[in-house]
Amino acid sequence: MLLRMYLRWSEAHGFKTEILDIQSGDEAGIKDVTFSVKGPYAYGYLKAEAGVHRLVRISPFDANKRRHTSFSAVLAFPEIEDDISIEVKDEHLKIDTFRASGAGGQHVNKVSSAVRLTHLPTGIIVSCQSERSQIRNRERAMKILKSRLYDISMKEREKKMDNIVGDKREISWGSQIRSYVLQPYRLVKDHRTGVEIGNVDAVLDGDIDLFIKNYLNKLKDNRLNV
Repeated sequence: MLLRMYLRWSEAHGFKTEILDIQSGDEAGIKDVTFSVKGPYAYGYLKAEAGVHRLVRISPFDANKRRHTSFSAVLAFPEIEDDISIEVKDEHLKIDTFRASGAGGQHVNKVSSAVRLTHLPTGIIVSCQSERSQIRNRERAMKILKSRLYDISMKEREKKMDNIVGDKREISWGSQIRSYVLQPYRLVKDHRTGVEIGNVDAVLDGDIDLFIKNYLNKLKDNRLNV
């Protein structure tokens, strides 16, 4: 549901998207997905979506039609430019290859073209299976890894700067930034800004600009008031 929401939002803004890696859930849905969004200020907007998202609904997988609460964590980080140097030592990497699970015909059934990188010092795991070539998948996975390491370094730098005040919520269960309630009433509420929208269908169809703009305005006001 979140993936569809972000893809529809991106489409409405003329942004180009590409799914780089996707892992199906054990029973249904998506366990994990990595996708890129390219367009003017794409990261500037989507960084407002980083955090835990909470969904309350009647589960379609519960025969007793009981109400369930589920959570998904969203991470957003910028794609670093080629002129930004992030060193990743070979001894800090564990590299695994496996067969891609997506489309690709006989090629993906015969060749272990997908790549998984594990950065041992941080525990970050990145996978890519969008390319037919193992070399290309490794290059793209490395770029994603460097982007995440760059994002970590920038956040550590921000923590050291007393004049920067932002939303320091930890991305963990119980600290959701937004709730999507489908039962017993219908409401989407952003817990950081207090913005509420009753048209849940529109939000899940990608209409999230109000949440993004209010959060970014709050972030700007906090920094100006320091």
